[in-house]
Amino acid sequence: MARYDRAITVFSPDGHLFQVEYALEAVRKGNAAVGVRGTDVIVLAVEKKSTPKLQDSRSVRKIVNLDDHIALACAGLKADARVLINRARIECQSYKLTVEDPVTVEYITRYIAGLQQKYTQSGGVRPFGLSTLIIGFDPHTGTPSLYQTDPSGTFSAWKANATGRNSNSIREFLEKNYKETSGQETVKLAIRALMEVVESGGKNIEVAVMTKEDGLRQLEEAEIDAIAAEIEAEKAAAEAARKGRTTTEG
Repeated sequence: MARYDRAITVFSPDGHLFQVEYALEAVRKGNAAVGVRGTDVIVLAVEKKSTPKLQDSRSVRKIVNLDDHIALACAGLKADARVLINRARIECQSYKLTVEDPVTVEYITRYIAGLQQKYTQSGGVRPFGLSTLIIGFDPHTGTPSLYQTDPSGTFSAWKANATGRNSNSIREFLEKNYKETSGQETVKLAIRALMEVVESGGKNIEVAVMTKEDGLRQLEEAEIDAIAAEIEAEKAAAEAARKGRTTTEG
């Protein structure tokens, strides 16, 4: 194997590009990120590490705007993300200048995925070590969209998805609990999904909500704490009801 993982452009005999697989491993070690698409709202929720006391927490953002109607969250190497985000923002503006229309979510997703793929097929470079969740509203039809891209350059559309650390557990939770929701229920589902793997509840979660009318809005810590407390109370009530049923049956 050692001979095949040194160059990005060399396939191993069993068809693997090891550098791309190592990049996927970097994503799996990154902070968890969740995206949930509702009927009138799209939510991104990201696990955040506790910041040192002297650091300004506002300077460490995991969810960013690409355009007024498109936002992105990512898992993996943050420095790589910064480069990709800047390239995507420039493309959004360039498209608007050329076509005189805002970009569609699919267009910018295809652009980001194309850029990631390009870095798996050129000598002297390495793949981007990050996976992205891209959300937005179509500027023409107003329909909400959620896409995911990964280091290999593949992209796909989702109703709800997760990437990063423990993403399989979160995805399983979403598969069991996802249903078409709107407004606050969508926000609640995204936070509930992330709380499955994040310790200390709402304190270590960053949440942004996008609506067609108001664009992207980052939730304040107090709002996240209130929703997290509500979720914990619902869990406790469900647990108590289950115990009560068991006792009655016994």
